[in-house]
Amino acid sequence: MRTIFVLFDSLNRSAIGAYGSEAVKTPNFDRFAARAVTFDKHYVGSLPCMPARRDMHSGRLNFTHRSWGPLEPFDNSFVQILKESGIYTHLISDHLHYFEDGGHGFHTKFSSYDFIRGQEYDPWVAMVEAPVERIRERFDERHYDPAKRDKRIQHAINREAMVEEQDFPGPRCFRSAFEFLDRNRNADEWFLMLECFDPHEPFHAPERFKAAYDAGYNGRILDWPHYERVVESPEEIAEIRANYAALVAMCDEYFGRLIDYLDANDMWKDTCVVLSTDHGFLLSEHGWWGKSRMPYYEEISHIPLMIYHPAHVDQAGTRRSHLTQTTDLMPTFLGLYGLPVPEEVRGHSILPMLPADEPIRSAAVFGIFAGPIGVTDGDWALYHYPPDITREGLVEYTLAPSHMIAPFAVDELRTARLVPPFDFTKGAPLLGIDALKDAKRVPNNDGFGYEDLGTRLYDLKRDPRQRDPVTDPKVSEALYRELVQELKAHDTPAEVYRWYELNCAT
Repeated sequence: MRTIFVLFDSLNRSAIGAYGSEAVKTPNFDRFAARAVTFDKHYVGSLPCMPARRDMHSGRLNFTHRSWGPLEPFDNSFVQILKESGIYTHLISDHLHYFEDGGHGFHTKFSSYDFIRGQEYDPWVAMVEAPVERIRERFDERHYDPAKRDKRIQHAINREAMVEEQDFPGPRCFRSAFEFLDRNRNADEWFLMLECFDPHEPFHAPERFKAAYDAGYNGRILDWPHYERVVESPEEIAEIRANYAALVAMCDEYFGRLIDYLDANDMWKDTCVVLSTDHGFLLSEHGWWGKSRMPYYEEISHIPLMIYHPAHVDQAGTRRSHLTQTTDLMPTFLGLYGLPVPEEVRGHSILPMLPADEPIRSAAVFGIFAGPIGVTDGDWALYHYPPDITREGLVEYTLAPSHMIAPFAVDELRTARLVPPFDFTKGAPLLGIDALKDAKRVPNNDGFGYEDLGTRLYDLKRDPRQRDPVTDPKVSEALYRELVQELKAHDTPAEVYRWYELNCAT
């Protein structure tokens, strides 16, 4: 068996033709859907980027015990298990968060990896004095303030090195993938994870893709919206959305080149291909840009998944209506190679769903540490908020105390104490560190907190755009039962139930 797992970041299912998009043309994603099995109710687990990846590696929810952070030393990583079982694993990624304090331990689990430089605020191009005037001329100060030497200015500097399309990180990721395949397409027993940061913001695509989605805007560059409420003009909103569409179109074309490569080299007969993302992104829907700070609306939490398996070619073009989520990928990947699933895993293999539309789970639970918790049964979505989202009382459980870009602050570390093991730590005790309300965890790390607060329930069949929350005690009670059952399955600490005012006896 050979596997290619293509993971885009922030790829909205609403931007893919096979999921109903009309605004963005995605002929190659659609071409793949015609060959693969498409999952219509695939959901996130932990949010955002690195918590989602820990879910994928470990087959467990991250947010029940800690915020954004590294892979823990006791975690089961499917990549490590594959490698130790004789399966060669290779990562190609331009995702800079792997190389920050809060992302270590993931890429080193692979047999080899290739880090493609230059995405977002990757400290790639070294320039002592920022070209302030050039930046002011090209970029709108609302997205790139030259008065600040911050991560956005680093990106403006990086993109000066992206002159031709071949210089962009996304195309370079695919070029690296084709180099790997040229060397290894005749070998067996390997797993390739091709991970592209695109179409994550900033929405910077080569000019030919941008031209195809020209919104008629003539102002300075607007391609990196803050995670804030929408205040832009209709013309500016259209421009930002057009920049996202252009980036999705680029992702689609390069994914099509991968399909062409597999065609040309007759690789479909023994290669599994999986296409997915980590989460979505609000592009002015519900009056918001971004993710994390607001309820986990469908645009954020309901994501694409397509799987081609050479043993199930008779299922080409079929769809699955039952729930799956990101934690289910870990046991699925192990199952592709006939490997046992560790007892700590709480995800469910998707492989039984490939020959038939059979359920593997009754609900999906998702969230951010110290944020609202979402739960869906596929027909209804409930977003549960604590009575006071700013209060303290939660604890971070970790042996790798780092936030997104820096270690835990000394004030946090002063609260640390050794606590007994959980059922997934293999007998290892952990540090229990008070989750201080001003700690630099998502979304506090950018100086923002949660807004648009309040528990709400949506009927996804009647109201798929989630415009009108409803009250239905019977449905809410059933979803709360599913939520508490999942929290118990993850050995969630007692203070979590108290903080959210959840009845753990439900």
